[in-house]
Amino acid sequence: MFKKSVIGLMLVGLIFLVAACGEENQGTPTASTGFDVATFEFPNPELPVVLIDIEGYGIIIAELYPDYAPITVHNFIDLVESGFYDGLGFHRIIEGFMMQGGCPYGMGIGGSGRHIVGEFSDNGIENVLRHHRGVLSMARAMDYDSASSQFFIMHDNSPHLDGGYAGFGRVIYGIEVVDAIVDNAEPVDRNGTIEPENHPIMNEIRLINGAQIQLD
Repeated sequence: MFKKSVIGLMLVGLIFLVAACGEENQGTPTASTGFDVATFEFPNPELPVVLIDIEGYGIIIAELYPDYAPITVHNFIDLVESGFYDGLGFHRIIEGFMMQGGCPYGMGIGGSGRHIVGEFSDNGIENVLRHHRGVLSMARAMDYDSASSQFFIMHDNSPHLDGGYAGFGRVIYGIEVVDAIVDNAEPVDRNGTIEPENHPIMNEIRLINGAQIQLD
């Protein structure tokens, strides 16, 4: 059972990063109907794993790392299980960097209404997960403890983010879906802003294995 974590309001002008995954992914389906969770082989069955179904693109599967960022993982799963992300989009996409989503307003200005502690070294908390391709990390404002619901998936390695943002997961399946989204993106400015009608939409994010975490 999860305890509720405190999450925080996100602001405009967030800076987010992208990372590369250290292992080979297992391929990418073309649609959610083509993916069978029952036959999926979890590389690390003890870790929580989420499925992200993106409309028109397919499935991304990511494992989460409570050993690196327990508060962040707990918060993310709490939002996932509440259905918070279902129907939200990716509003900021930069090729060679990252794709960011999870804002309820679709403009990068909002969050869940709560905030969490930033689990990264600049904030005095050790987190060894590097911002490599495929890594999931939390977006934030200038305040180190301002992360809420917005997260980003790295399209490429961005070591300058290490120590300043809380990496908490990694894509283990469907990295090509990330590539396709980035390739098709049409940002309207250098900040990667995507017009609302062009947001890639998350049909749902859901936990697909039984692994859970217990915060002390």
